[in-house]
Amino acid sequence: MRKLGMIGGMSWISTRAYYEKINRRVQKLGQAIASAPMTIENLDYAPIHQRIQDDDWSGITDILIEAARRLESTGAEGLAIASNVMHKAYDDVAQAVDIPVIHIADTVAQHLAEAKIENAALLGTRAVMTEGFYRQRLVGHGVSLLPPNMQDVELVDGIIYKELILGRVTRDAERALRTIITGKEKAGANAIILASTELELVVDTRANVLPVFDSTEIHCNAISEWILG
Repeated sequence: MRKLGMIGGMSWISTRAYYEKINRRVQKLGQAIASAPMTIENLDYAPIHQRIQDDDWSGITDILIEAARRLESTGAEGLAIASNVMHKAYDDVAQAVDIPVIHIADTVAQHLAEAKIENAALLGTRAVMTEGFYRQRLVGHGVSLLPPNMQDVELVDGIIYKELILGRVTRDAERALRTIITGKEKAGANAIILASTELELVVDTRANVLPVFDSTEIHCNAISEWILG
């Protein structure tokens, strides 16, 4: 198997999900007693979160590049960033190392194409839902997206940053996401893209009015297949 370098800690809840999903998938596809060879650079999210608030993406990018280079130096043969929003720094990180970096939006777009989804709605942090670094990557693969509804953007962003990354899971958040998803169906969406790892804590991917594509699950499956070669 190929060795993975994972940039994690954004949040640790996200990294835990990645670690578990990748290893379960490797066991399913490979030997039953196998585990995925990887090195995890688990970053401290507090200073990164502060830089997000300060819109200091140059500083965030520097942190991710340093982490990527350290992972490459440990013998990692490929990299994954265990966070949707941190893919805002993807281009600079990918250019800073000599090993492939598996982009989460590319794996999601391929999955949507295989499912023949014509129009999807994107749910995640404010940056993911409104900025081009993620949306344009999907659109570039032929995925049509509903325009962001700013009321939904603020609500979902608040649930992620004020509750989920702190480990708080409430019925109010579950109901709010269910209402938003129902609204997306009425607005013409054929599917929902969960573009925040923590959202799986309050969205049942199997029990909604629309098919829900979990970016974390899809990314981890692609990573596992890469590990197995």
